[in-house]
Amino acid sequence: MSDFVRNAWYMAAWAAEVPINGFLSRVLLDQPWLVLRKSDGDWAMMADRCPHRFVPLSRGKRVGDAIACGYHGLTFGTDGACVFNPFGRELPPEAKVATLPLVERHGALWFWPGDAALANPDGIPDFAFIAQTGDATDHLVMDVNYELIADNLLDLSHAEFLHSESFGVNGALFEFGKQSVETDESGGLWNKWDMDGSRPPEWAASMVAAGEAVDQWLHMRWHAPASLALFIGLARAGSAQTDFIVPPLANAHILTPKNATETHYFFTRGQGEEAAVMARKVFLEEDEPMIRAQQQAMQGRDFWAMHPVILPSDAAAIRARRRLMQMRREERGAGEG
Repeated sequence: MSDFVRNAWYMAAWAAEVPINGFLSRVLLDQPWLVLRKSDGDWAMMADRCPHRFVPLSRGKRVGDAIACGYHGLTFGTDGACVFNPFGRELPPEAKVATLPLVERHGALWFWPGDAALANPDGIPDFAFIAQTGDATDHLVMDVNYELIADNLLDLSHAEFLHSESFGVNGALFEFGKQSVETDESGGLWNKWDMDGSRPPEWAASMVAAGEAVDQWLHMRWHAPASLALFIGLARAGSAQTDFIVPPLANAHILTPKNATETHYFFTRGQGEEAAVMARKVFLEEDEPMIRAQQQAMQGRDFWAMHPVILPSDAAAIRARRRLMQMRREERGAGEG
């Protein structure tokens, strides 16, 4: 089994992805799960595997707030217990499916795969800005490990090389940028690049006078295991980040492992087809091929065992990896106790 952190909140889906009066089947952390909204409005998450002959329950049908197996008809309630046995009145006590805590926050569904007694919803990262921006929610699967994607997101300096055409960057990050890495009271880890008095990016050059300087900022926030949010701003130089040239942007970038080498990528973007096409170009045509090449070059070896060269721009990603290592050690220690 993959060495995933268990005592943490992961995203299972956008609430809007779950069919009304139906269910969503999805592989998360190497296991198949069903997600459904009950008739009382609460959410449930059940293992997508019948304990009788191990077929996916998703090949069956929903019956009220229960799922009937499509093979032999055993039916399971959202608490995981068998509620109907077509072969007799007796309900087999061993006929149970696993369930996980599932909570809706900010239009997303969050599950806790570890010790259910520790599942405090107050620990779900704050993505309230999603409702405020009115952006579209989206989802794709990337054929790479989630920690490699988080490394990529936490080091935004790669945009100067990998996304030079998409974002029209022009070297301002290296010439004017100052990097700071900090944590907040919620446990969020921030990697901040501030470019005061810099040249405007190419896409904004027509919005300012010739030769006019701007203040730019790229701030990425990370919560373990891999829930990230990007905040982008562009204002006239010297305005203390108040005279905006364009409204500030905020985007969710939330990662949940499908397995050790594939990742569910939940994100927000602008409304409309043009924004959807741009997002997929950046993620699937620019980011993914490079990260997949990295993953293939590593040949399954441990990141640290390969003795990577560490640059100052890697500071946030390294701290995030160390935090995950600490969480794994803590969980192993608790299990030994």
